Amino acid sequence: MLGKKLGMTQIYSEAGDMVPVTVVETGPCIVTAIRTVEKNGYNAVQLGFGRAKKLSKPVKGHLKEINARYLREVRVDKVDEFKVGQEIKVEIFNPGDVVTVQGTSIGKGFAGTVKRYHYSRGPMSHGSKNHRLVGSIGAGTTPGRVFKGKGMAGRMGAVTTTVKSVKVIKVDGAKNLLLLKGTVPGKKGNLIIINRTSAALPQKEAKAKAPEAGGKK
Repeated sequence: MLGKKLGMTQIYSEAGDMVPVTVVETGPCIVTAIRTVEKNGYNAVQLGFGRAKKLSKPVKGHLKEINARYLREVRVDKVDEFKVGQEIKVEIFNPGDVVTVQGTSIGKGFAGTVKRYHYSRGPMSHGSKNHRLVGSIGAGTTPGRVFKGKGMAGRMGAVTTTVKSVKVIKVDGAKNLLLLKGTVPGKKGNLIIINRTSAALPQKEAKAKAPEAGGKK
């Protein structure tokens, strides 16, 4: 499913515990195209989310009467269950589901090595000219070069980030909202891709799998 990050808040569980949650506007997503092994070499479903203010003519021809701002492909095992124009809503998730959340992290701009890689700073005493500089980046004659992957100053953030094992706390089908425990990548308004990894266990099954308190000595 595709969604938009709205921000963070906190709610209270039935036990009275405060739970920090991220509110995500999830769907409704519309199936805009179907990829098959016979035609494309793989099985996937293209989902559309949001409403675009203006579309180019090629995209209009592809979407036909569907106005979608974001398009993303999702790999599936079988495409028989889907058809173009089908609407997928947030009700496919249930409280207790474990999902994987993918998004673009917040950009930090150009950063030095102290902020980017937590390098140690130089001495702060008077006369030192190396407070937050990189310093030596390699040996001289041997090996006579700088190894690949050396941490240097550069752009920080604004990369695709995936957070695993995120628990679904609440599903609001009327407002298309999904409350996820903890934080998810990106700023407010960021596009989020949510993929369910495991479904919520029934209450009886969850109790059966819970470890017993104490134990034999």
